[in-house]
Amino acid sequence: MMRIHYEQKIQEVCKAFAFPNKVQSTAILYFKRFYLKSSVMEHHPKHIMLTCIYLSCKVEEFHFSAEELGKGSKQDPQVVLKNEMTVLQCLNFELIVYAPYRSLDGYIFDLENSVQMMGAVAVKNVQELRESAIFEIDSMMLTDAPLLFPPGQLAMAALRRANEVDKKVDLKRYMEGIVHRLETKHSLLELETAMEAIDKAVGNSIHVVEADDVKCIDKKLKRCRNPGLQDELKKRERKGKQKQKRPLQEGASPMDPMCGIFTFSLLDETTRLNCA
Repeated sequence: MMRIHYEQKIQEVCKAFAFPNKVQSTAILYFKRFYLKSSVMEHHPKHIMLTCIYLSCKVEEFHFSAEELGKGSKQDPQVVLKNEMTVLQCLNFELIVYAPYRSLDGYIFDLENSVQMMGAVAVKNVQELRESAIFEIDSMMLTDAPLLFPPGQLAMAALRRANEVDKKVDLKRYMEGIVHRLETKHSLLELETAMEAIDKAVGNSIHVVEADDVKCIDKKLKRCRNPGLQDELKKRERKGKQKQKRPLQEGASPMDPMCGIFTFSLLDETTRLNCA
């Protein structure tokens, strides 16, 4: 329950900062994978959530500093940076992940080409279907489905769920065309079976998490948290404060204009002289 709450928070933060879908989905997948190996009794999801978003921005080449993230979410940016190596190690530095949004864009592009001859109304229907499918994928990302099914199947299942109400596209015919064109060993029946399995997994997992329930769980976590890890974090904070109190250079006063200027190493000085 607490994990789902903070996955929802990831979506809220990403939408508040207008991050693209790939940043949001990557952050959620990092968060899910982290807590497959770690416990909320050792690492609080509130802090890991922000670190996952920060790492996702890096990996997806969407520049956003820890200071901006901390300021916008009213959290200490140092907490984001302190947990970075912890998250990376837990993920085994395997940072390339695949989300359904890109697969969905591929399906939509293919559908638009297939209905192009049917006029502007048909193309508009496909575009509206895309918006509904994105909403379905957002819901799927809060379940275990992204860890159990490939992104192509998830995107198709989202299209299928979005198309159930208005029937804007003959999706079964489109799926038959995909199976025929790809000439795969898998049949349409196998694809539909996978869609039903996804629908079942998503339907059983989606539920609203109340803020009061999360507060109650958080209070219990404070009593259950690993005391050894807490002591280690306090030691790190003390060391960080002590380092900040030390002068930047020995023998230099705080008002010295040369304090903090980078100095050449012996190797740099030798290289500079040789180049001259």
